[in-house]
Amino acid sequence: MKQYLPRILEANIEEKLAAKGCVVIEGPKWCGKSTTARRFAGSVVELQRPNVLKLYKMFAEMGDKNLFRGKRPIMFDEWQKIPELWDNIRADIDDGGKRGQFILTGSAKPIEDKERHSGTGRIAKIVMRTMSLWESGDSTGEVSLTELFRGDKDISGKNDHDIDRLAFLVCRGGWPEVMFDKDKMALQAAFDYVDLLVNEDIVDVDGIKRNPARARAILKAYARNISTPAKMSTILRDVVTNDDVLDPRTLDSYINAFWKLFVIDDIGAWSPSLRSKTTIRTANVRQFADPSIATAALNITPNDLTSDLNTFGLMFESMAVRDIRVYAESIGGKVYQYHDASGLEADAVIHLDNGEWGVVEVKLGGDEYIEAAAKSLLALKAKVDTDRMKGPAFLMILTGTQHAYMRPDGVMVVPIGCLKN
Repeated sequence: MKQYLPRILEANIEEKLAAKGCVVIEGPKWCGKSTTARRFAGSVVELQRPNVLKLYKMFAEMGDKNLFRGKRPIMFDEWQKIPELWDNIRADIDDGGKRGQFILTGSAKPIEDKERHSGTGRIAKIVMRTMSLWESGDSTGEVSLTELFRGDKDISGKNDHDIDRLAFLVCRGGWPEVMFDKDKMALQAAFDYVDLLVNEDIVDVDGIKRNPARARAILKAYARNISTPAKMSTILRDVVTNDDVLDPRTLDSYINAFWKLFVIDDIGAWSPSLRSKTTIRTANVRQFADPSIATAALNITPNDLTSDLNTFGLMFESMAVRDIRVYAESIGGKVYQYHDASGLEADAVIHLDNGEWGVVEVKLGGDEYIEAAAKSLLALKAKVDTDRMKGPAFLMILTGTQHAYMRPDGVMVVPIGCLKN
């Protein structure tokens, strides 16, 4: 059995189990949902096993008491295979009134049912992502996002990641199963994930038969537009180069299937209160659940990245956004991006439930790029109307460099290999 690496999400799971009757853990396949959830479960029902699925589907449809036989909390792995479970669980929680009774894990959204109860007040949802660099042991954790929001400005730190190592981390991704594998074997995981995704998962998600070659082409087109606010029409044109019969509705069907599988994970726009009227662009920035999905879709290796710094920068930003999301969500935050009509941008705006916020620009490296990022961050700070909302808790440039420090202008430079939640 492979060694288990603790996940930041564990504290959230424990907290939700103490407050609700059921906790749903959702996220992409292979991100570690089942392994982590088992640490909290009293008993486990593995619905990915055909014989178990058939039996429990019958129990759910009949309301048989055997459905919930077992030590609690009962974990139903891949629960979306039996959507009827949801209302059965809600009814059981209503009848018993107890907390921490069930754990549901799912790597796909269930088929929509307008009759299904929302579960509000009884069922809590948690999104699990692939491993951040802090969780995989690839960050020193010397700079804490939590401490930055508490006002810590005395930052320092150093990591030893060079350009080659960063390229490897992007292509390896955050898949827990490969963290103790040798480098060559670890790089294969993302390719296997993409193969399984386009050949099997995209059909299983909703029963609609789809073309694997077309699915791969769409995934590749999305990957070519990673970390950009590309319109669907742009992605469509990219795919049509090799598929002249693809229409927008077909593209939407495939994109929706990828979304249901938690593969696509776009970043929405942040709309702050500004001092002057400025049109804020509302287009999403295209992202996958893990940067390695993009590199595998494009058949990119670490050597390819180091030979093409423009593409490397976009993939590095994707990895950085994944980590920022993992850290921010563990402290009650959500991550957005900012882009206005004047061309001012911010790669990640972390907004906490209490109204605190911080801004992050992501740059692989280079003094001129760091200077430009600092200028952009300060311009955004000046643009926000602090009479109507709080000022930023911090301004950060998250980089592929090695040293963490505070600039004289108050902007922090933090290597991705030094950050944690």
